[in-house]
Amino acid sequence: MRAVSEHEEPATDASIRTFLAEERTFLAWIRSGLAAIAVSLAVGRLLPELLDADQGVYRTLGIGYGTLGVFLIGYGAVRQRSVERRLLAGGFVPLPLWVVATLGIAGLALGVATVATLLQEA
Repeated sequence: MRAVSEHEEPATDASIRTFLAEERTFLAWIRSGLAAIAVSLAVGRLLPELLDADQGVYRTLGIGYGTLGVFLIGYGAVRQRSVERRLLAGGFVPLPLWVVATLGIAGLALGVATVATLLQEA
């Protein structure tokens, strides 16, 4: 166990819980990104085979989901570092509106396009 210097405050239960919550949030960004990448493979490769359909539209959707997944993982890593620095300084970093809007629009667009494509194939 290391000693606490006179300039460093000991960690409190609340600060430990806050840092652990930030770690869980980071892991959620990673899980969401991996899930989007898995969906990209399912939509882009498996569905055209199962439905015996043209691969063009499904490949485009798969690329969209894959791009979303890569963004989630990359931005999650950047955000984790930013929030950690701010927490150490005693502050907080709210999620920027552009990230909320981008993820919301991308998720909505991909979801609607996927459902429309599947309905068209039915």
